[in-house]
Amino acid sequence: MQAKGEAAAAAGSFSARAMSAVWLQVGQCGNQIGQAWWQILSSEHVPHAEADRYPFCSPDGKLNAICVDSEPKVVRQLQKQVKRGSFRESNLIVGKRGRGNNWAYGYHSLHSASEENLLQRTMESLRKEVECRDCYCGTVLFHSLSGGTGAGLGSRLCEAIRDEYSLGHILAVTVAPHQAGESALQHYNALLCLSWLQRHVDGVLLIQNDEVLRRAAALLAETAQVSDVQPQVSLAAMNAYIASCLAGLLYPLKAFTTGSGISMGLEPWELLRSVCPVPAMKFLRVAQARRRGTVFWDSLASSVVHSLPRESHAGQSHYSTSMLAVARSYQEDTFLLSRDSVLRKLKQAYRCVPWNPFPLRCWTGQSYLQRAAEDAGQAGSHFSSSFTATASL
Repeated sequence: MQAKGEAAAAAGSFSARAMSAVWLQVGQCGNQIGQAWWQILSSEHVPHAEADRYPFCSPDGKLNAICVDSEPKVVRQLQKQVKRGSFRESNLIVGKRGRGNNWAYGYHSLHSASEENLLQRTMESLRKEVECRDCYCGTVLFHSLSGGTGAGLGSRLCEAIRDEYSLGHILAVTVAPHQAGESALQHYNALLCLSWLQRHVDGVLLIQNDEVLRRAAALLAETAQVSDVQPQVSLAAMNAYIASCLAGLLYPLKAFTTGSGISMGLEPWELLRSVCPVPAMKFLRVAQARRRGTVFWDSLASSVVHSLPRESHAGQSHYSTSMLAVARSYQEDTFLLSRDSVLRKLKQAYRCVPWNPFPLRCWTGQSYLQRAAEDAGQAGSHFSSSFTATASL
């Protein structure tokens, strides 16, 4: 019986690793978000952490992450993780010169004797990661729209990955710049990058910096002491909020595990299947609300839909073709009591199109611990509940 159990566990581990994705971090923003994401996944305080890490690791136990930047200052911070055995040093790919916040400079890269082509080095590392698994399912890309590396090189990598691995999925986690402006070329960079994303990727989780700033400030205000001084939101707190949204959607769920309790790592691709039923409609909006202690799911759902835009700048109403809600708590069954009322509220708020007979999908799972968010100064708890929703724009 013991041998049979070990064989089943080994089979589950084999399948999970075979179905895992490759996680690609590009540019300063992409690498900072990636670091916050890996902090959540590598936390020793997450329940069932060892089994849940299988989709994110290669057979040698190292994370399936490739970190790319045109200058070394951000990626250099991962050297500690390399020494601990979390990252593969060959997957930390850096250049010597930045891309000047210019999409064209990042897309066409540098061809000089002093710097080897970043695109070629990244694709070579990606090839090695793909060959480590028996069934490559896709790539999850972290990047921004405003930087030369994140926007320009990110666009070129999407094009190259689609050409090289045409059957694999590509899910982009894309950060849009502040409307007030971060650089003179940000609108130019964003327009070109969005065009490449529309052409080459399967889904885009579009995260707006202005909205992240508002929600991170609201979370700090909830936990801060009563004061007339508005709490200052750090860049780490914003990155932690984005990583928490990703964990709410992509952290392993019991529904996608094997009989031996090993996660299959299907969450990114099931998300695409659920929320992108029409290939041309691939831009997704994501929002999350969290509470500590006793949870009231109707209240969490109201917090998620509170900031939904009602109309576009042209005055046209927003509609969603489909949406996905993920409720996580230390007691999964608590959401089932409020499920119908919450889904009705979401369907009305997101204005799901009438021609989709099944516009809403709902997943439930155990809460992951927000230790990384706590370290960044955000609200968190050992038993916090989260409600994350994403819908097509």
